[in-house]
Amino acid sequence: MFSLLLTLAFAFIACEDSQPGDDLPPYQWEEPEPKTYSFSEVPIWSDEFDYEGKPDPSKWGYDIGGHGWGNNELQYYTDRIDNASVSGGILTITAKKENMEGKEYTSARLISKNKGDWLYGRVEVKAKLPSGRGTWPAIWMLPTDWAYGGWPKSGEIDIMEHVGYDQDRVHITVHTEAYNHSIGTQVGKNRVVQGVSTDFHLYRIDWTPEWIKGYIDNILLFTFPNEKKGPATWPFDKRFHLLMNIAVGGNWGGVQGVDPEIFPASMEIDYVRVYEMKEE
Repeated sequence: MFSLLLTLAFAFIACEDSQPGDDLPPYQWEEPEPKTYSFSEVPIWSDEFDYEGKPDPSKWGYDIGGHGWGNNELQYYTDRIDNASVSGGILTITAKKENMEGKEYTSARLISKNKGDWLYGRVEVKAKLPSGRGTWPAIWMLPTDWAYGGWPKSGEIDIMEHVGYDQDRVHITVHTEAYNHSIGTQVGKNRVVQGVSTDFHLYRIDWTPEWIKGYIDNILLFTFPNEKKGPATWPFDKRFHLLMNIAVGGNWGGVQGVDPEIFPASMEIDYVRVYEMKEE
């Protein structure tokens, strides 16, 4: 009996000294694996321009007017078939030298707002660009809802910009409240691409919650990471829509003036395709 009591006493003392989980291995913290993203194989929105006439009104609207568009541009944007038309599988946006509403040039600025609006994804546009001093074509994105305020607070994504006085140099840029050209802090990259006005090239962005990446002909040119500092640096967590246009002159396109002999000048678009982002 005494030996049994002694054994129980030692067991009780041992239980008092031990703590729950003492028999578990020590905790080892592991760095979480970074999120990976992919994109759908089939577009969720596209225009192959396999019809004739004006751009498909279920997919495209127009910005119209000639107030300079914040850049002292010289054109008046219209919704006429003379400035934007589809034929032979190609959308053609044409800038012309003609008087309209006090402006000496006309052009078109197509927008997918409220017809194609996306939060994240892959956007591809295959295009042939105009040439000539004074042309300023752009394929770009603006916020649909302007949730963080007016430009640049709600952001801008420039998939492709080109100015005719610097032939074949293509720019990919983003603008935010913290990073924008009005204060000299814009973030972007550029590259010389031979034959941008004689051949079609593929302009693309991949957009996720973590980064925006810009490509030309599927070659990575530009990466803009989410710094996780709020909308001043990353307003790109809201819906955006697509714009395609040719501006004439302006603060950038007109730095070396405008050659009136180059018009009409056209940008041709083979297709526009948008793919859904998938988190893996």
